[in-house]
This record gives sequence, structure tokens and C-alpha cells, in this order.
Amino acid sequence: MRLMPTLATALALLATSAVAQSPALTPDQTRFRAIYKELVETNTQFSNGDCTLAANRMAAHLRSAGFPAADVTVWVPDGHPKEGAVTAILRGTDAAAKPILLLGHLDVVEARREDWTRDPYTLIEENGVFYGRGTVDMKAMDAVWVDTFIRLREGRVPLKRTLKLALTCGEEGGAVGELRSLNGATWMVQNHPETLTAEFGLTEGGGGALRADGTNQFALLQVGEKGVANFTLEVTNPGGHSSRPVPDNAIYRLAGALKKIEAYRFPLKFNATTRGLLAARATENDPAGLALKRLLANPKDAAAERAASADPSINNRLRTTCIATLLSGGHAANALPQRANATINCRVFPGETLAEVTQALTRVIGDPQVKITPAETTIRTAINPPLSDFIVEPATRLARKYFPGAVFTPTLMAGATDARAFGPLQMPIYGPPGLFTNAESGLHGLNEHIPVKSVMTGRDYLYELVQEYANQPPHS
Repeated sequence: MRLMPTLATALALLATSAVAQSPALTPDQTRFRAIYKELVETNTQFSNGDCTLAANRMAAHLRSAGFPAADVTVWVPDGHPKEGAVTAILRGTDAAAKPILLLGHLDVVEARREDWTRDPYTLIEENGVFYGRGTVDMKAMDAVWVDTFIRLREGRVPLKRTLKLALTCGEEGGAVGELRSLNGATWMVQNHPETLTAEFGLTEGGGGALRADGTNQFALLQVGEKGVANFTLEVTNPGGHSSRPVPDNAIYRLAGALKKIEAYRFPLKFNATTRGLLAARATENDPAGLALKRLLANPKDAAAERAASADPSINNRLRTTCIATLLSGGHAANALPQRANATINCRVFPGETLAEVTQALTRVIGDPQVKITPAETTIRTAINPPLSDFIVEPATRLARKYFPGAVFTPTLMAGATDARAFGPLQMPIYGPPGLFTNAESGLHGLNEHIPVKSVMTGRDYLYELVQEYANQPPHS
């Protein structure tokens, strides 16, 4: 019987210790987490999700915080009832200072419950990590932008510059049968450019990199991105009965072309941004970092290039990359294939043209019976944002405050963002540091996740960074 009080005391001490290790959230942090949770748990994948629902939910938060109805708008493009967007405005005091746009996308990559360890559309916090589709790409930043607008308004924080918010749909793309997604940022730029026009915008693409042990590695400022070009490879054939095989098989011929693309490595290239980023990566003394150091010193060192390129996060900054992403062929189990198709997705190094990439694929495949068709007529790319002190100094200074030990470096985005939509406006879009992830975050894949600390620290960093930018004087 004497053991009972001792056990109760021990349990009480353990509970107290647990609370001490996980401090209670402040009211504003609790509200932010609720916004983040609501976004993650609103399914916005193209096949069966609803961006318009997410847009209306974010609009409701803004209106509840006191934003006038006229300053919060939900846009639903004709013919796309579930691909809505939300915009808002927080007015500054200096009419001579151009606005800043906080940009995000509400849609996410498809996620099937049967493939995931946890429900992708439930925000699960487990061992200091948030799990769920969109926890990284990009509902954490979406939630930060909504939360920032609310905090600035409720706190009556003085701002010289007007802030604009736009959370659109369709950045990830998607298709069901003949139905294709609409890129909401492009639609807004084409139909309501005055809603988004600003001196510059902030969106995804920067963030930060964590080492395997969870320590800060790089604070990344995105100042450009690779272009995107998709190609269809097609082989056609008269076909016939499967009991009479012939050497000329559409599937085999297509497979041969795909193996040649797999083996091909586009030429090595550097620009000022990638050279700076890779120089920072070369300070890491792992095998890839050491190889990269040799490669930067001698770009003709083939062995160093092979070793450095073995790291996907290095390889994708060194060159254009083209990979097979979709495959189909044949029409019956007992018939020779009459048609075989594949989609090749290329991420194109800045400065290269669609014609150059097409010519390279044609040369590498070397088979006139493989038809190569670009899906686009040109490579749509974002403009190259200038690395001015106006942008870099606050981002660097605050990164030292919030992310100790991280090396600040500009980066070239190997993927693509909605920054591409703003080329016609000649409007630069930056990806600020803020949300740190590791290389195995499940981005676009299974079990997407991000450390809780990364989200909460990134929230505070971005809130302060936006204030710094919004209170800087006009500049050229």
C-alpha cells in the first residue's frame, strides 16, 4: 500500500516534466495551429478535393479578424467551381511605396490513404513532427500568410507598404479524364492583374535545409527557378496477334528510347546563383561535398562530377534534367501493341530554350519512329529577381537571429512555383527562408512531414521579415 503514493508522485513528476518540455501554446500560436490544421484537413487535391472550400475558410478567418468584406475576395473561375482562390489587402500608409504580395497555392499533390502510414488529410503531431499532405507544400506558408495578416491587423502594426495576399489553386496541376486543372495564379494575372500587382512577391521555394541530425544547414533565399517542359514520346505500330511476335514492338521501341534518356546526362552548367549555393554546399565534408569542392575548382573533373551528381540535390542544380513520369501502352492482353506513350518531364536550366532541349532528346533517342512532341510552345519561366540589399539584408540578419548556425545562401529552385505566372507583369518573386525541412520530407511523395519547431520558428521569422520589408522606403 505504501507504493501507491510513491507511484502517484512519480507520475505527477513525469507529467510536470512533459509539460515543461512541451510548453503550452500562446493564444495566437493556438489560433495559427488551428488555421494550419484546417488547411491540411481540407482536401485540395485535384481529383476529389476543393480549393474553393479552403479559400472560403481562409476568407472567414480574415473577416472574423476584422477585415472589411470589400478587402477579402473569393474568386471562382468560370467552369472551375472547385478551383477557387482568396485574395486580401492590408493597407499601408505610404502611397508612394509599392505593395508587397504574399503568394501561396492551396492545392496539393494527390495522396491515397492506402499508400500512407497515416491519414494524409489529418494533421497529426507525433514526436515533434507534423504529418499530412500539404504540411510542407505549401499549407504551412499559406497558414503563415493568413496568420500574419491577422496578427498585423489585430495588433495595429504600422506599415508603410500595402500588403496583398493571394492563395490560388492549380499550381500542382492535375487531370481526371479530359478535365485539366486551371492554374489560378496565371488566371488571376490574365484577368485581374491589379489584384496581384506589387513591387515584388514572396512565396515558396526558399525555406531552409536541415542536416540529418536536425541542426540548421542552409537558410535559402530563392532568386530564380528552372523552367518546366513536358514532352510526349509516342511509338505507333500496326500491331497484330500476340501469338505472332515480330521484332518491331511499340513497347520495346519506346522502352529503348526511355533507357537512352535514363543514361543521358545534360551538360554541366553554372550561373552566379548556383555557383554560390554549391560553394556553400561544398563546405560540408561528406563525400558529395568533397567531390563538389573539386568540381567547382575544375569543372572538367569527370570523376568529381559523377560523385557530386550522385546527390540528387546537387545534380538538379548542375544541369537540365529529363525523366520519365508517365507510361502507357497496348490495348489488349492478346494483341501486339499498336501504340505506346510516355511523358518526359524536364526541368530546364535558365537560359536554355525549348528547341535546344527538343534537339537534345531527338539526338539522344536517335530513332525517327519515336515521335517527340513538346506539350508547350515555349518554356514559361519566372523572371530573375535582383539580389538587392533591400531584399537580402533583412533576410540575412533575421536568419542569424532565428536559425543559428545556418549558412545563408541564394538558391535556384530546381522545381517550379507560381512565380512563373508573373513574367508578363515583369514582377520579381522571391522565396524567403523560414520553413526548414530535411531531404526526406516526403514532398510530393508519401508521408509528407515537417518538424513542429520548423513551422513555429518559421512563422515568427516570416512575420518579422514581412514587417521589415513593409516598412522599408521606396527603392529603385
